[in-house]
Amino acid sequence: MFRKKRKVLQYDTEHQKPVIRCSICTGEQTAGFKNLQTGKFTEVMLIRTAADLEEFKQLYGLSEVEKEY
Repeated sequence: MFRKKRKVLQYDTEHQKPVIRCSICTGEQTAGFKNLQTGKFTEVMLIRTAADLEEFKQLYGLSEVEKEY
């Protein structure tokens, strides 16, 4: 009946972009943020199902996330 409102988490939009890193060999997917200046990837969560991906998008208020292999 009374649900907790989820807070939208913030990230540095000037220096980071949301990315899903996919392994070619195993198919493992990891959601996180890539630093645009250094190229360093910061892992946030493991993506196992489509529901995990939607949760990541909702947490950070994203509409679409780019995949990187």
